[in-house]
Amino acid sequence: MHHFIDRRQNPKGKSLGNRQRFLRRVRGRVKEMVDKSVRDRSIRDNSAKGLEGGERVTIPTKGIKEPRFILSGDTGARDRVLPGNKEFIVGDSFKRPQGGSGEGGRKASEDGEGEDQFSFTLTRDEYLDLLFDGLELPDLAKKNVVETETVGRRRAGLTTSGTPSNLNLVRTMRNSLGRRLALRRPSLSAMEKLRDEIEALEEIKAPSPQEIALLEELRDKLARMERKRKIVGYIDPLDLRFDTHVPEVVRNSKAVVFCLMDVSGSMQEREKDLAKRFFILLHLFLERRYKRTDIVFIRHTHLAQEVDEETFFYAKESGGTIVSTALEKMHEVILDRYPTDEWNIYGAQASDGDNFGSDSDKCKSLLNEKLLPICQYYAYVEIAPVDQDGSLPPGARGADLWETYREVQGDWPNFQMRHVAHPAQIYPVFRGLFAPGKKAARKGVSA
Repeated sequence: MHHFIDRRQNPKGKSLGNRQRFLRRVRGRVKEMVDKSVRDRSIRDNSAKGLEGGERVTIPTKGIKEPRFILSGDTGARDRVLPGNKEFIVGDSFKRPQGGSGEGGRKASEDGEGEDQFSFTLTRDEYLDLLFDGLELPDLAKKNVVETETVGRRRAGLTTSGTPSNLNLVRTMRNSLGRRLALRRPSLSAMEKLRDEIEALEEIKAPSPQEIALLEELRDKLARMERKRKIVGYIDPLDLRFDTHVPEVVRNSKAVVFCLMDVSGSMQEREKDLAKRFFILLHLFLERRYKRTDIVFIRHTHLAQEVDEETFFYAKESGGTIVSTALEKMHEVILDRYPTDEWNIYGAQASDGDNFGSDSDKCKSLLNEKLLPICQYYAYVEIAPVDQDGSLPPGARGADLWETYREVQGDWPNFQMRHVAHPAQIYPVFRGLFAPGKKAARKGVSA
């Protein structure tokens, strides 16, 4: 085990240990405000286009100042005259102001109360990094027989030969400097100084024998310096260093995520708004986290159809509710484009829980027999009535689809479900579903 000891001296009036704690504390405060901002943004603001200009975050200044040692303003003696003083001279005595120090910054808000606030703008990348900090697709497994192999190249150090495009300038110049210092290559400033001395001696009209001998000695020295400077060049072939790369086999495990949403007449504007918020978070998360992940959007009434992102989030639709059509469409797309021996498959579904007749039993069969055996993970979010807090009371029954899916959850560890009733619950539910460490074990199938 390696032990690293930091023996660097602390800057004046500061502690490096305190500074690290301060940075962690401020990052936590900014993370809290980013999480809170998700609840207040509109759907379009939370979309990828809405975040192109970044996000403005405001945090209170209290508690974010970096700790440092200062002289107490309440004790000690001072012997100085402040700029702008017209009444006192050195040696005069006057009463100490009441209230002490540290009261600045209070009552600086619009209504005259509260603390000062510190505002700054996060870039889109910084905002999404904080928003999805610590989240992963649960157990993104790499299947042994389905990994695609591509040949890439990676850095493998330096070499003394190579193409000009791979020349490592920093290492080359470092070698050049070391060689010139070791061989004591004359500098231009030293040679210029020697020439000035020679010119000064040459201007003497009647030089003494000692001055003539010194002049010849300086000329010989200058000639030796010029000859040595030519021999010890500024850049030598020995100095050249080139970056080298070696081929490397890269294994890529591909993943596809299916987003299923009920857009029937039973889904009013509130329900659709909550469902869309969940999928927008999911979309941003996957777009940010996994560059090689496909996303398939499927919406359904009594019929299901695969649509693009814009239609999925913003187009209006009405009709009855048959959830099994979306599950059948998902299975159809998997068979058509995403063979299970090449893709890791994930599903996310949002609905108000209403379903037609006995269709819930058909959904259960589709999940048990066709989808969950081939899915790494499946998340279901049900939009609860506005008077609920997002979770069912003990012993209470949910909607028909919820009760059916509860039976599925008992049989499949890779199936998870949550209730959502208010916009403020979307982000906590999202983090709960996609927190690291979710198991992807499947009944009868190894991950």
